[in-house]
Amino acid sequence: MNYFNAFLLLISLSCSTFSQLLAKELEAAKRPPNVLFIAVDDLACTLGCYGDLIAKTPNIDRLAASGVSFQRAYNQLPLCNPTRASIMTGLRPDTIKVYDLDRHFRDEVPDVVTLPQSFQNAGYFAARVGKIYHYNVPASIGTDGFDDPPSWNQTVNPKGRDKAEEALVYNAEPHRKISGALSWLAAEGTDAEQTDGMIATEAIKLMQENKKEPFFLGVGFFRPHTPYVAPKKYFDMYPVETLRLPYAPQGDRDDIPTAAFAHNCPVPNYNLDEATLLKATQAYYACVSFIDAQVGRLLNALDALELTDNTIVVFWSDHGYHLGEHNGVWQKRTLFEQGARAPLIIRDPSSTGSGPCQRIVEFVDLYPTLTELAGIQSPEGLEGRSLSQLLSDPLSDWKGYAITQILRPADDRLPEQVMGCSIRTERYRFTEWGEGKYGSELYDHHADSREFNNLAIQPDAQSQIVMNKLRPLLRARASGKTPKIPVNPERL
Repeated sequence: MNYFNAFLLLISLSCSTFSQLLAKELEAAKRPPNVLFIAVDDLACTLGCYGDLIAKTPNIDRLAASGVSFQRAYNQLPLCNPTRASIMTGLRPDTIKVYDLDRHFRDEVPDVVTLPQSFQNAGYFAARVGKIYHYNVPASIGTDGFDDPPSWNQTVNPKGRDKAEEALVYNAEPHRKISGALSWLAAEGTDAEQTDGMIATEAIKLMQENKKEPFFLGVGFFRPHTPYVAPKKYFDMYPVETLRLPYAPQGDRDDIPTAAFAHNCPVPNYNLDEATLLKATQAYYACVSFIDAQVGRLLNALDALELTDNTIVVFWSDHGYHLGEHNGVWQKRTLFEQGARAPLIIRDPSSTGSGPCQRIVEFVDLYPTLTELAGIQSPEGLEGRSLSQLLSDPLSDWKGYAITQILRPADDRLPEQVMGCSIRTERYRFTEWGEGKYGSELYDHHADSREFNNLAIQPDAQSQIVMNKLRPLLRARASGKTPKIPVNPERL
C-alpha cells in the first residue's frame, strides 16, 4: 500500500470513528435521562461536604463536588413515614394527613400520582431496592415494608447478616427495643454481607439489566438508623478518644419549651454516661462511612456502564438527626435546626451549576425538580417548586423559606396532642407549639447558629416584629392545629 492510499484509509477510518461517536452522542441526547434516587435513613449533615470535620465521606463528597449540594435543605416532618410520604407525593403533611408511622398517604389521597408513577407514565422503568417508603427498622428489613405498590415496576428487598446477628447488638438501653435505643454492632465480615451492601449490589444489577431503557431507580439504605451496624473496619476509622459530645452552654434548656424536646428522649442523654454516648457517636459515624462506601460503588457503576452522562443522581436523607445537641438531645423528632435540616445533593448532567448552594429549599421541591429535569409532565397541585434554577446557578436569587412540623402525643408532659410548626428563613427560625399555647421559639441564625438563645422568651420590639411577620407565612403552609384524623400516639 502506497502512502497516498494509506493516508486515504486513515482519513476514512477517522471519519468512520467520528461518525460513530457523533451517532452515539445524538442517540444519548435523544434518550431521556435516567434517575438514580439514593435515600439514606436518619442521616444528619454529618458529611465532609457539609463541613463536618469528623466524617470521612470521600464518595459523597465526590458527588457533591460534581453536582449541587443544598446546604440548607429542610424536611417537612422529621419522622420516617411522614417525610418520605411527603417527598414521594410532592405534598405537605397537612395535605396528605400523615403524621405518624402507621398511616398511609393513600388513606387521604387515594388517587395521588407518586414521583415514580409520573416517570412510569412517561415510559420509564421504575424500581426500588431497599427503603424508599417507610420501613420498621430493623424489624421489616427483607420485606416490602410500608410500601406503595403502584409506584414500582419491580422491587428488591435484600436481607443481610445484620438481620441474622441482631442478638449480637449491644443495647445501651435494654428497656427499649434496639429499633429506637442507642444500640450498635461492630460486625464481622464484609460490606457485601450486610443488607446495605446487598442493596448496592442489587441496584448495580438493575442498572446493568436496564441500561438501554430510561430508568428511575430508588436505592434506599437502612443505616445509620438504629441499631448502628457496620463492619468493624468502619468503627476503627473513628477512635473513641478522638470524639467529643456537642457543646452547649450551661442552662441551654432553660428557655426552651417542654414540647420542643421529643417524647422519645425526654431525659437528657437518656441518663447514659459520657463513655457510652461517645461509643454511640463512634457507631453512628461508622455507619455513615459504611454508607459512603456503598454510594461510591453506585457512582463507580454508573461510570463503568457509561451511564454517568445521562443519569440524574439525587442523594437525600429523610430528616436530620441529633447526636447530643442541647445538652442531650438524641435521634429525630425535633424542630431544631439539627432535626429539620438534612443532606440533599443533586447532580444533573444537563445543568451548568456545581458546588454548595446556600439558598433555603425544601424536600417537597424534589418532585417538581426531577420531572422538569427529565422533561416529563407533573401532576397538578404539587406543593413545592423546581430547583432547576439553582442547579444552573446556585447563587441565583431565590427568596425561599422552609416549613417543618411535628405532632407530639399527650403524655405526662403535655395534657393534649400538640402540633409544632417551624419556619426557617435566611436569617431566622421561628417555631410555635400548639399555635403558641405551649410555647414559641425564635432564633437568629446570623448571631446564634446553634440555637442557644430563644428570643421569643420576653421578646424585645424587634423580635416581636419578626414573629408577627413570620407567623402568617408559617400558618399558610402548616396550620398548627391538632389534626382530626386518627393517629397512633405510640407511633408519633
